[in-house]
Amino acid sequence: MFNATDLASIILNRRTFHHEPEHVRRRDLIEATLDAVADLGLAGATVREVAKRASVTPGLIRRYFLSKNHLIESAYATFINTMNDDVCGQVGTGPPAERMKRLIHTITTEPVASSRNLAIWAAFIGVAPVDNTMASIHRDGYRMMRLTLEEIIRDAGQAHGLLLSDAMIKRQAIAANAVIDGIWLEVSLDQQAFQDLNIEALTLESIRSILRWPDPEGTT
Repeated sequence: MFNATDLASIILNRRTFHHEPEHVRRRDLIEATLDAVADLGLAGATVREVAKRASVTPGLIRRYFLSKNHLIESAYATFINTMNDDVCGQVGTGPPAERMKRLIHTITTEPVASSRNLAIWAAFIGVAPVDNTMASIHRDGYRMMRLTLEEIIRDAGQAHGLLLSDAMIKRQAIAANAVIDGIWLEVSLDQQAFQDLNIEALTLESIRSILRWPDPEGTT
């Protein structure tokens, strides 16, 4: 239930909310949903809880999302796309090894590697195997990361004069992504556990071994 303070805040913020562009309103509701998921899990991220965090009424949320499932699906898609944009957007151009280093740095440091992102990921990933829409969102996000790795691996092969088949590039990207996912999970879970290690160098060394890059400098 909303108390008097909550209702006063809703009335005040609702006036502002109505004057914002629609995409901003949807974004704010999705951010409130992700905050609720991070703190309370999917079960606790009710429409009423999201409304409270966004300082709007539950009825207003239903103007932008057809159901709670629609809201949750939109939040998951936004979360996955934002994570991928944060990581893949930092890859940039240049030698493949440098691009791989930038990718690893981004995925092993904040804000990508964080307890909040881990909590949100853990809540959503449990639903993906039993929900077709959530599974599709997961597959799309995974594919984007894999294609980014495939591009780096393909360029690395060309730099070394190696003719890698598309199938081999895909297999190597899947293996490299598995290493990166595992490191992200562990760092997000307990960053202090890796304070005495150069986790970026360790990750790059592991990937370099999988990809069989021939020299320690990678593909410069």
